[in-house]
Amino acid sequence: MTESAILPVPRDQRAHPLGPPVGMVEALGHGPVRMVWPNGVPAWVISSYSGVRTVLSDPRFSSMREGGPDMRASGDTIIGEKRPGNINVLDGAEHMRLRRPLSRAFMVKKMNAMRPFIQRIVDEHLDEMERSGAPADLVSAFCLPIPSLVIAELLGVPTEHQPLFQATARGMFGVDNAKEDYLRNAAELAGVLVPVVEARKREGASDDLIGLMVNDTDFELDELLFLAIGLLAAGHETTSGAIGLFALTLFENPEQRAVLQADPDRVDVIVEELLRYSQGRLGGAALARRALEEVELDGVTIREGEWVTVSLTANLDEALCEQAGELDLTRKSVTHLGFGFGPHQCLGANLARTELQIMLRSLFTRFPDLAPAIPVPQMEFRTDSITYSAVEIPVVW
Repeated sequence: MTESAILPVPRDQRAHPLGPPVGMVEALGHGPVRMVWPNGVPAWVISSYSGVRTVLSDPRFSSMREGGPDMRASGDTIIGEKRPGNINVLDGAEHMRLRRPLSRAFMVKKMNAMRPFIQRIVDEHLDEMERSGAPADLVSAFCLPIPSLVIAELLGVPTEHQPLFQATARGMFGVDNAKEDYLRNAAELAGVLVPVVEARKREGASDDLIGLMVNDTDFELDELLFLAIGLLAAGHETTSGAIGLFALTLFENPEQRAVLQADPDRVDVIVEELLRYSQGRLGGAALARRALEEVELDGVTIREGEWVTVSLTANLDEALCEQAGELDLTRKSVTHLGFGFGPHQCLGANLARTELQIMLRSLFTRFPDLAPAIPVPQMEFRTDSITYSAVEIPVVW
């Protein structure tokens, strides 16, 4: 394919807010294509289920992506830079040195131990919604505060800083923000985290994640802070967006909502199907990798040094499951790509699953007649962030 055939990556415009950017599905309909990102860098976009798994797990593709494709037009970003603690841009042993100790804090056993705490704060927020009465904004009343309280509890950070967590996350993930914006917001979070780190050094052993990093790893302070900042910001931003998209998806698919409400004990499997479908439908392209050698993939030749990104439209690939383009909450769980794949698969996947299961089941059990106060297509969505979500979700019951 020649340079003249490179397409601009679709942005912002969607025929429906829960659907893909206009032109994305058509562009990917015949296999990999090259697209140029807002910062001017071209990259292959892979959208088959098998192809995405290969890109995310094959060591011929490197996660070291400084100078790679970016949704920020300026390209002036810290996300792809190799710096202490930036686990997302490391490969091999260097990556595992940071990841392996952290993974202990996200094991299923630890997440199950957190279930009573999560259920309690979910119930408290639903109680407050009920007391305040309809209409309510589901984002500010429910979707956003709960994940930020949970990740603060896991890290061991004082929860009174919750508004700061939310504000800085928006500043760190904005597509038009410069490096200075990221660093300024990260410095604000570091101001909260440093006293916690110092306290854990004095106190010794602790059950929280910062205590684990301080006392049970060889992490340098700048590595520890960067890791904690990333977990604190991303750990609530992504989950809050996901639960909002779940609610909107069920509003738009009432027959599937009935499946959840008829058998809420299947919420674990239902969450997996909602993740698969909602992420696949959004159809964005992210998770950049760079080819370390020439690779033949999905009928194209990716040359050494070329950039590759993956599209989660792969979750709708018929190779994954039958009628993959349909939402079916009676479906058995399949190995979707909503949390990525391979060595960089989302570190907090078990935490996100636990939160989403409790939040989804509790919300639609407490408010069985929950409904959008305005049509979903009329709601405002965030297009200024690398995470896509509704700004507000006005609801009644």
